Amino acid sequence: MADKKSPASGWPKIQGDYHTGDANSCVVVVTMGSHLDEQGVCDAGAAMCGSCKTENLGLEKIVANVISNPNIRFLITCGTEVKGHLSGQCLKALHAGGVEGGKIVGAKGAIPFIENLNDAAIKRFQEQVELIDIMETEDLGAIKAKVQECISKDPGAFEGDAMVIEVKEEEGGAGETEGEEAPMTAEVALLHARMKVIQEKVTGMGLQDRFAAGVYSGKVEGLMIGLIVSFAVLGFLLMG
Repeated sequence: MADKKSPASGWPKIQGDYHTGDANSCVVVVTMGSHLDEQGVCDAGAAMCGSCKTENLGLEKIVANVISNPNIRFLITCGTEVKGHLSGQCLKALHAGGVEGGKIVGAKGAIPFIENLNDAAIKRFQEQVELIDIMETEDLGAIKAKVQECISKDPGAFEGDAMVIEVKEEEGGAGETEGEEAPMTAEVALLHARMKVIQEKVTGMGLQDRFAAGVYSGKVEGLMIGLIVSFAVLGFLLMG
């Protein structure tokens, strides 16, 4: 039997739209935009099964719950892709390329910006689990068979102990259920993404303006000092 470790106390640490099974299982299943028989998938052997609607907070929750349980070694992506957010593609991009400048490398979703995961957490996620991609599959028989296939290849717990991170989120608004994501529409998400890009550009322009102002101020100050020194030397020579 594969070696197992204790997950973090109170695992799963982060609330979300999912069901849980055996914490010693080596596989979790993410159904992306589909709502299937998640409990049935857990009963078939998965440690956790649930959907993921967003390419930022939703992915952060997945990573946080995975790395806080070193027994999880496989992550199966299935179900339908989420229009606009493309959370499935973004999850695969996060696992493959990580994050640069707060943005998931190679992600095509509207707002693939990560705020709650540091480099160590992302690296741990990449090393701990193997991604099994059967996106667009909603066939429960096929999904359960893939779960059993992963269990048959269980390599045992990851060598590192459970890693716990905090995922901060804004309080839910009207229409949200506790612990469940409330994804924006694709149009609103795109607007937010463009606003964030504009904000980054404005910040960059501000830094450039401050640098230019500093250079100009330095030039003026240097010129004044030079004039003062010149007048002082000239006065000294005239007095001599």
